[in-house]
Amino acid sequence: MPKIFRRSSFAVILILLTFSAFTLITSANHSWNGYHWARQSNPFNLKLGDNVNSTWDPYLATTSSDWTVSTVLNTTIVAGGTTPKNCRPTNGRVEVCNSRYGNTGWLGVAQVWVSGSHITQGTVKLNDYYFDQAKYNTPAWRNLVTCQEVGHTLGLDHQDVNFTNPNLGTCMDYTNDPSTNQHPNQHDYDELVTIYSHLDSSTTVGLTQEHLTVEGEAPPAMNDIDFKGPGQWGKIIDQSPDGRNMLYELDFGNGFKVFTFVTWADPEDVKPKGENGRQRQN
Repeated sequence: MPKIFRRSSFAVILILLTFSAFTLITSANHSWNGYHWARQSNPFNLKLGDNVNSTWDPYLATTSSDWTVSTVLNTTIVAGGTTPKNCRPTNGRVEVCNSRYGNTGWLGVAQVWVSGSHITQGTVKLNDYYFDQAKYNTPAWRNLVTCQEVGHTLGLDHQDVNFTNPNLGTCMDYTNDPSTNQHPNQHDYDELVTIYSHLDSSTTVGLTQEHLTVEGEAPPAMNDIDFKGPGQWGKIIDQSPDGRNMLYELDFGNGFKVFTFVTWADPEDVKPKGENGRQRQN
């Protein structure tokens, strides 16, 4: 009997360990290095500046509604605070813009300013150079890119970065077929709960530079620099398996950084010449 008990106990332990490992693998784990908006209560309200035209308005509305399903945050669309072509940031919120940014190679870009571990402001750019083309001028592509870039400004990374893997049913998944990747999934909402499970003693949401209570004062260059392309985005810190640069970091010292997330067009759709169309391979 003692031997049987030991074997049975070992089997139970083995099953529990296997289950735990499986749970770990399948659980949401795509926080972006813990970066988050500082706030003193949940749910907090993040403003999305509307610098998009009437074509993009429904997609911005869908994205805002999708992320507001989260139990820890709401997003509200407000009047834009910048010109779409320049898409300059506004402290304490995210500016969303569309324009013909040119043959850059990218469909969308999210740029996020941080101080220490706290997000202080962000911008999203949607490139009509490609979205005016038949391949990308679809609800699926527009929903995926808008949803993903705003998701990055909330503190989320990608769930998967292999363009040819089966879709995960989330906009935070790189894909060549956006049909089933147009909205967040439950893993995204679970990860936001994890990211925002603690409260901060200060806030970066909805405040102007004069009232930000974060680590020191940001260098003026952080807002003055022109982020037109990879040459101004800093060093490459992450790539997809096919070699496309996904994430750039521009470090200003003392915890002040600007990160750039990029959603690339299919390489076959990018002309060899133009506005740095091939720089993504550098």
